[in-house]
Amino acid sequence: MLTSLALIFLVGLAMAALCQMIRLPRIIGMLLTGILLGPYVLNLLDDSILMISADLREMALVIILIKAGLSLKLQDLKAVGRPALMMSFVPASFEIVAYTLFAPLVLGLTRVEAAVMGSVLAAVSPAVVVPRMVQLMEEGRGTKQHIPQMILAGASLDDVFVIVLFSTFTGMAQGGTADLGAFAGIPVSIVLGIAVGALFTALIQSSSASVGILQALATSGAISFSSSVFILFGQNIGTCITAVLASIGTSRSAKRATIIHLMFNIIGTVLFTILCILFPLADLVASFTPDAPAAQIANMHTIFNIVTTLLLLPLGNQLASLAVRILPEQPEENRDEMHLEYLTPVQVSSKDGNLGASAIHIGQLQQELDRMLDMAQDNIETSFDAVLSRDSSLLTKAEKMESYLDFLNKEISKYISRLITYETNEQGSSIVSSYFTITGNIERIGDHAINICGYSKLLEERHIQFSAQAQEEICQMRDICLEALNALHQREAGDLLWLTDVSALEQRIDDMTDLFRKDQLERMKAGTCSDEACILYSELLTDFERIGDHVLNIAQEMSSIREHS
Repeated sequence: MLTSLALIFLVGLAMAALCQMIRLPRIIGMLLTGILLGPYVLNLLDDSILMISADLREMALVIILIKAGLSLKLQDLKAVGRPALMMSFVPASFEIVAYTLFAPLVLGLTRVEAAVMGSVLAAVSPAVVVPRMVQLMEEGRGTKQHIPQMILAGASLDDVFVIVLFSTFTGMAQGGTADLGAFAGIPVSIVLGIAVGALFTALIQSSSASVGILQALATSGAISFSSSVFILFGQNIGTCITAVLASIGTSRSAKRATIIHLMFNIIGTVLFTILCILFPLADLVASFTPDAPAAQIANMHTIFNIVTTLLLLPLGNQLASLAVRILPEQPEENRDEMHLEYLTPVQVSSKDGNLGASAIHIGQLQQELDRMLDMAQDNIETSFDAVLSRDSSLLTKAEKMESYLDFLNKEISKYISRLITYETNEQGSSIVSSYFTITGNIERIGDHAINICGYSKLLEERHIQFSAQAQEEICQMRDICLEALNALHQREAGDLLWLTDVSALEQRIDDMTDLFRKDQLERMKAGTCSDEACILYSELLTDFERIGDHVLNIAQEMSSIREHS
């Protein structure tokens, strides 16, 4: 089976890439792969793969529809709600009615058989529609008129609508009937099972214990596996009670972490409940270990957590934003209080480290360092403005920002130290070490900014005045420093060409430093500047040059991170 799966993936990706090169849709390459490897051409696939092919197709459909749902925003759905709803069932309904009326006349089918065929043909192909619409949304084509969003939402709902009708018509064709009472009892039993699992796990505050009890009940035959899965999903929600209790009396950031934990399990429960309703997921999992209910429950529990993690891991920032919207900052809270904006004070365990802790927290770490760099850049601008205007009142603002930078450097360094302690991967260790170097260099830039700002106090107290030429040179220093710091925020950070550009900026700073020192010497010879002004100007040039050195150090570490990523 594994060989067949590897063959499908490798050949499928290769064929998709080939079709993309000749400007054909990637799905054509994947369809050709299935035809070529299938039993009617090369017959290279294992029989076990063919036996579960229907289940695999259903799982693929769910993944595609999930991708469609995640690509849509609530405001987009509000804008296209009614047209998308109409698009989801009106065309499909007309198609099914047309087949039901005319197929018996043309093809000699019964009405029920015609309805089954109509429900099959009325369905849109999400594998074709979803990727294309997502691409159009990413490119910004038609998004102002909400065209791709409307088609995406309509196509997704269309499939759900048609699948329900297909199941109903298929049952009728096999001699069954559509029992509305039975349909109504299904959601009641599902909701009740989830509620029981969540409540029981919350009471005993142990998901392991509750899962063990559920396994014992299933083994004794007191409950079937198909029913136990919904209790199992509810247990994952109930286990959040521990985090909820622990968050009482803590900061709002800790409470938001609890909300994310709760959302994680709720989303997973909703997803797997839908999968179990629409597709025989429970039967598929049960087939792995027949006649072993305890193992079946353990397998489903494992699959639940792994799949939910893989699906939601790329959406970490979105979940964090949603948690902030659910629990916003209080007006009375001191927003100026020094804090970590993106890094959560979570203790990193050896268990986390085995999974590659740095990879999990790297995005948050980058955001925090970007924030720190913005602060340092603001302080550089404030400091040069203070010198140019001889306004020592700006020193208080600069010192406050410098204290914040020192705080961030300390906290980020402690955070990185915990990560690197448990990071066993050499590549991950190199990346984390680079971030450690970056935060230190940003803090040093802040130190030079405060040095520069301190000169404004001496200029004001001792009535020192720079010459017009010196002031013009200081303006040039400020501009090139801000340009260099802005370059660190560019999207192509880490690229070789980008590193060359930053190096060129650093060389300009060195050249300007040499040139301005020569100009200063000429002014000293001409007697156009005082001794005190010359000393302050010389120290300012030193700080200016050092800022360029630290910018280049940061750029080199960013480039190293990109090489190891």
